[in-house]
Amino acid sequence: MELRRIFATNIKRLRKERGMSQEDLAFESGLHRTYISGIERGIRNVGLDNIGVIAAALKVAPEALLRA
Repeated sequence: MELRRIFATNIKRLRKERGMSQEDLAFESGLHRTYISGIERGIRNVGLDNIGVIAAALKVAPEALLRA
């Protein structure tokens, strides 16, 4: 659960730093806004493919999303 919280915090921080809404991130990643919301709340268990998609939308390396 700790890793999921770190992941959620990093996505939310990076999204806000880029001035993106959840809807913007959803559009850029091709994922649904409610899925992005669930990730940021730590209730979604994200697959590896979607980690890559979200990282690309935020223009960071996937490992940046998992770094504490």
